[in-house]
Amino acid sequence: MATPHAVAGFLVALLPLIATPGASLALLLRQVAEHGRRRAGPVILGTTGGLAVHAALAVAGLAGLTARHPGALTAVRLVGGAYLIGLAAWTWRSPARPPARRPQRGSPVLVQALLANVLNPKAASIYLTLVPQFLDAARPLTAQVATLAAAHAALLAAWLLAWAALVGRSTPHPRLRTWTTRATAAVLLALGVHALT
Repeated sequence: MATPHAVAGFLVALLPLIATPGASLALLLRQVAEHGRRRAGPVILGTTGGLAVHAALAVAGLAGLTARHPGALTAVRLVGGAYLIGLAAWTWRSPARPPARRPQRGSPVLVQALLANVLNPKAASIYLTLVPQFLDAARPLTAQVATLAAAHAALLAAWLLAWAALVGRSTPHPRLRTWTTRATAAVLLALGVHALT
């Protein structure tokens, strides 16, 4: 396990990254504005699931691979950027469809959040560059990365839950729903273009 000092330092380093609006927050705001606070759960589960994927890849040696082959990180960034642009286009068109009264079975929200995080270059870079700075070579690597990933997931989930509570207090008005959807699409598009450039 990572030491409490390492976990605390890691969380302090993460705060500005988590507070920077990204794809997960954009998806959460849209889902909560359209469907209420219950839809925050799938977004948070998908996002934290994406962190688990990044942690597993880091343990499996992705950090070493990208150090030897810089093109690997570029490939992740390009795929992630293309996915975010596609998600932005899908999100932009969605106001034409009336929102569902309750989540349907097999709802794609969790999968969207998972993919948005797994293909997010910012999330990948945390596990490729930031996490190694808080690892102790004398301790088991897997346990340390798992501890840091769990702390990351807890902090990110708390941040997203706070936003869900804030947005969930307002009654979803059709104009607010359309504005939130358009703003989400714009954020996703900007993130995708940024990742590709």
